[in-house]
Amino acid sequence: MHTNQSLEHRRDTAVAKAIAYSATFVAARAENAEVWDVEGNRYIDFCGGIGCQNIGHRHPLVVKAIKDQLDTLTHTCFQVTPYESYISLAERLNAVYPGDFQKKSMFFSAGGEAVENAIKIARYYTKRPALITFTNGYHGRSYMGMALSARMVPFKQGFGPFPADVFRLPFPDDFHGVSLEDTKRAFELLFRSDCAPDQIAAIFFEPVQGEGGYNIATKEFIEYLRMLCDEHGIILVADEIQSGMGRTGKMFAMEHFGIDPDLTCVGKSIGGGLPISGIVGKADIIDNIPPGGLGGTFGGNPMACAAALAVMDAFESENLLQKGLEMGELIDQYLNKMATRNSFDCIGDVRGLGCMNAIELVKDKETREPDGELAAKVAQIALKNGLILVTAGPTRNVIRLLVPLTASKEVVTEGLNILEASLEEAC
Repeated sequence: MHTNQSLEHRRDTAVAKAIAYSATFVAARAENAEVWDVEGNRYIDFCGGIGCQNIGHRHPLVVKAIKDQLDTLTHTCFQVTPYESYISLAERLNAVYPGDFQKKSMFFSAGGEAVENAIKIARYYTKRPALITFTNGYHGRSYMGMALSARMVPFKQGFGPFPADVFRLPFPDDFHGVSLEDTKRAFELLFRSDCAPDQIAAIFFEPVQGEGGYNIATKEFIEYLRMLCDEHGIILVADEIQSGMGRTGKMFAMEHFGIDPDLTCVGKSIGGGLPISGIVGKADIIDNIPPGGLGGTFGGNPMACAAALAVMDAFESENLLQKGLEMGELIDQYLNKMATRNSFDCIGDVRGLGCMNAIELVKDKETREPDGELAAKVAQIALKNGLILVTAGPTRNVIRLLVPLTASKEVVTEGLNILEASLEEAC
């Protein structure tokens, strides 16, 4: 019988050191919101593969779709020999994407590829070089992704130089003292000093920043971005790789704001555990690229497309958007009650949109000094107690919750109780 320790030794011997890990166990199987290790120990999963399991591990519809697809074909490359599931998935994604305009979609293998191709589309369409991104944003680990992303350690340190013509501006964040007026002034300074608006191809932003600490955009901020883009012919790109596919109680987080981006990058949970990402948006922008200009060998693989179609079926048949809103409200109420207790002076902020929830841990509520060490300690204690957590934020002091929308209230409550007990022990 394998043990966690024996497999960790094999991993340390065979797997590259650069591949980090946080769990002290090795997973053997998973079901919905629960994971079991090779020694039979059970864990509640509040991470979901960092947002890849919005409908839970091994959802029956996804499992059946993958098995059925195995009986026909596993790969042909859509650009060589097309297949219906790719077409059907594009139709389904276009149908749920907001906006009163013609939509089109295309698919890739990872979220970073979606970002890369959105840059290609924007530059080709506008014939401009420059890109705007924001503090605490995260857009992948490719070189363009790193250039757009804000986190230096460990994602960027030592890997430079990075692509040029990328300008980072402040993301409005009341808790950390960054106002929309600060952002507007930064735009004015950029346009006046470093890059004229007629040289900017696209603005990339996350409606809810994932790695950045679950900072939620305001409607006023997104309205301002939309106004700037319309005025100067800039492409507005929403990165919904983590916030999309029902995580916030809407299929796309942008629906909460009532403002349509030009392009949206999707990934993670769209595949129900299989690797697939995509771009969906305005057809007149996407179709400027000539045939062959975009693509990839495994993009929109038949297995992943079948799984993604099953994910869409699950959302419709199980009313998961509504369930996600209800689950998010339950979690939000629990976290806010935790924050008001005298023993938890370390909780500086509770925030969330739908079922995308987080607490920010601080050393002092007045100064709001971040406490990344405490967050790491809480995650370690929680893991020993059977709860999988993942941190976020520039100083890793945010504990983010990515509970499967299909999880039972009993399991979610059990996990929240473990989180509270772990925080109490750590404090």
